[in-house]
Amino acid sequence: MAQLPPGIRFITSFSRDQWYRAFIFSLTFFLYASFHLSRKPISIVKGELHKHCAASHEVEVNSYKEYAAQIQPVKKPSNVSQCGWEPFDKNNYKQLLGALDYSFLCAYAVGMYLSGIIGERLPIRYYLTVGMLASGLFTAMFGLGYFYNIHNLWFYIMAQIANGLVQTTGWPSVVTCIGNWFGKGRRGLIMGIWNSHTSVGNILGSLIAAYWVSTCWGLSFVMPGVIIAVMGIVCFLFLIEHPKDISCSCTPSSSSKTFLNGASRFRVQMPTLNAKETSKPQDPEMQHLLIDSENCSVSLNSSTVVTGEGKHGTSAISFLGALRIPGVIEFSFCLLFAKLVSYTFLFWLPLYITNVEHLDAKRAGDLSTLFDVGGIFGGILAGLISDRLEKRASTCGMMLLLAAPTLYMFSAVSKMGLEATVVMLLISGALVNGPYALITTAVSADLGTHKSLKGNARALSTVTAIIDGTGSVGAALGPLLAGLISPSGWNNVFYMLMVADACALLVSLKIL
Repeated sequence: MAQLPPGIRFITSFSRDQWYRAFIFSLTFFLYASFHLSRKPISIVKGELHKHCAASHEVEVNSYKEYAAQIQPVKKPSNVSQCGWEPFDKNNYKQLLGALDYSFLCAYAVGMYLSGIIGERLPIRYYLTVGMLASGLFTAMFGLGYFYNIHNLWFYIMAQIANGLVQTTGWPSVVTCIGNWFGKGRRGLIMGIWNSHTSVGNILGSLIAAYWVSTCWGLSFVMPGVIIAVMGIVCFLFLIEHPKDISCSCTPSSSSKTFLNGASRFRVQMPTLNAKETSKPQDPEMQHLLIDSENCSVSLNSSTVVTGEGKHGTSAISFLGALRIPGVIEFSFCLLFAKLVSYTFLFWLPLYITNVEHLDAKRAGDLSTLFDVGGIFGGILAGLISDRLEKRASTCGMMLLLAAPTLYMFSAVSKMGLEATVVMLLISGALVNGPYALITTAVSADLGTHKSLKGNARALSTVTAIIDGTGSVGAALGPLLAGLISPSGWNNVFYMLMVADACALLVSLKIL
């Protein structure tokens, strides 16, 4: 009998349940990466919506008009401007561009509080699919303003508001789904790796948007819109929201009395432990992420009660009930300030690089991806450290403490040349996105399955939405403040970011 090929031996070395876990890990990774891919174009296109035009020489003006006529052939002659796309070609362009960011992020923050509550009561697959299709529509809608020659500010603001609302379906859904499939064993590291979808989406979105930004910026929005809509169809066809939907043997540890996340249709009650077992302190979610099937199988015998979702099933947690979980309020406000810093970079970094390094919109967009590359390593490092120390708050506090002086160094060093900018982008990305990544993933999942819930896991989506929704308030304030402060100098923007990091650190001290 011939020996099996190495590749087949590798495949068969993993159990069916482990392959399903790996599949859900990868699928949710790419699903949420497409959300961030569709958010990034606005930061890349800002340099094209408003251009720094210098009309000191007649030759420069004439050559610029010829160039503008080539790259924007659909614009009406009365609306042609050598300073960009009307209405963003005015002197108050920073406030107008900031209004676009604020419209999206404010709608996102408001919608997030509702999204988690709704997501607990609807099937995740349907809810996420509809949200992704709608996100694709409204992302492409912004780009259609280029092709249909629209110069009304309110058209772009309404597109941003609508997109911000529907994009709230993404985060609570994917965190709930992956929380159903993975326990606490090595959650910090696994979710640190998984959360790199944020940076991967930002990088891909930057590269796609930068490819068309100087020739046809409308496609910088249309193509990401098509991509997220296609991923929505993939979600509908392949997403498995709960292990029990495919009779998978992956369940929480035996101390968990119920198992019901999102709109999953089962409630499992485990046998009562004897006095010797109950005397030991147990966490209802303590399990390894890749445990063997024989250690996690559950048989629905006479000692197991299965009920359909309804008035006899475990009800989803209320908004106030989720707020009473220890640590939810503290981590929510910590994320508010951490996300303020992260999203200010997300929306304004390309424009800052354009002004400081004097690069065109495409090169500035490509260079800004280094901040997200640093964010990938920062998220993984934060998860790894928090697992080793078993202290999420301490890890966040340590990285926040280092982030504030790093931002000051970035503002000073980035003016010394391109090489220094590259190094500081990587370091700043790691320290800024590390705490943000840890709180939105491992911390949210920990709190959503907190032992005070006594096994009722139907709080995960609501808790995730509360934490990320509060963080999104900071995400809305950051770009808005940057738009208001930047006319007085970019240094003042960095001072604002350092103050925000200090406030996040102060809030985390209470958790510590």
